[in-house]
Amino acid sequence: MNYDRFLNKKIKNTRPSGIRKFFDIASEMDNVISLSVGEPDFKTPWHIRRQGIDSLEKGKTFYSPNRGFTVLREEICRYFKRRFDVEYDPNSDVLVTVGGSEAIDAALRVMIEEGDEVLIPEPSFVCYDPLTTMADGTPVIIETKAENDFRLTPQELEEKITDKTKLLILPYPNNPTGASMSREDYEAIAPIIEKYDLMVLSDEIYAELSYGGRKPVSFASIPGMKERTVVVSGFSKSYAMTGWRLGYALGPSEIIAQMTKLHQYGIMSAPTTAQYAAIEALKNGDEDIEHMRDEYDIRRRLIVKSFNDMGLTCFEPLGAFYVFPCIKSTGLSSEEFAERLLYSKHVAVVPGNAFGKCGEGFLRVSYSYSLAHIKEALSRIQDFINELEL
Repeated sequence: MNYDRFLNKKIKNTRPSGIRKFFDIASEMDNVISLSVGEPDFKTPWHIRRQGIDSLEKGKTFYSPNRGFTVLREEICRYFKRRFDVEYDPNSDVLVTVGGSEAIDAALRVMIEEGDEVLIPEPSFVCYDPLTTMADGTPVIIETKAENDFRLTPQELEEKITDKTKLLILPYPNNPTGASMSREDYEAIAPIIEKYDLMVLSDEIYAELSYGGRKPVSFASIPGMKERTVVVSGFSKSYAMTGWRLGYALGPSEIIAQMTKLHQYGIMSAPTTAQYAAIEALKNGDEDIEHMRDEYDIRRRLIVKSFNDMGLTCFEPLGAFYVFPCIKSTGLSSEEFAERLLYSKHVAVVPGNAFGKCGEGFLRVSYSYSLAHIKEALSRIQDFINELEL
């Protein structure tokens, strides 16, 4: 039977995630060390797990309100005030979602109509482009540059704006590069956003993973930008809660109301057990964030130095838990390098071009793994480089 006439062409023509390709190959091989997936190696802290367990034991297994439990929305707002100095109304400005990914999808679908252009700085996470297309928008790529540490500059932004531009996605701290935008960087682009009357979708899932003594910054904290910004975040990275599948969106009440409508029909409500755990995370998890960030920082400094010592130039990332070394000096493409490394040394990384064409010549390497795991992987990569030079 030919199913083509039953399939949505936009979805059918969307290519699968390049991140999972090498992970799936590696999962079928023995003795593979993977640095390919952005998932904390820490267990969810016990006091957070315990609240989830307690909620089950007490029979709290019913639906929550569509927007999420009131107490959770209140804690999200307290957290944002405490950590980012931005105030939101828990009754109108917050939606609890199934991971940050649902929040991104919902925000795009309620703000974008056919013909609208969405500016996407790349390299960046793989979902922005296809989700924009599925929402009938037109992705417009802004190629950020290694010489700028992959930050978005005002000139790069303004050059891509047309009379069809409606939305800018800000993916910082960045997956895959680890690039981070400072308050000064944000302040430099804010006048352009105001000048052209744009909205912003700020993906801040990695905001707490900021290094070098930098305080995390939310784009919504920039004067005049809160009313133009939908912030997306969640619990996966900061609290090592990837499998709990819980995120949230913060933004203008008019937009959150429409996102809630979409959420009502497509999802109904986020997982109840995860919400009880998240309440505990927000109330008592600040020390967990600090501990995990300190551990990531040790790994970050080791892996950056190691790649530079190998001759694979790697700028110092100040956010998330990824490095983005340049492999152009080897003469191999990103996919060739990743494939040969996987089959010859059993180390899995992700080709940079999985995150946009301008990622060609780079690799995404995650340091969300133990030091022992990272050191063994780096040793194998060094052997691979040595053999290339023979």
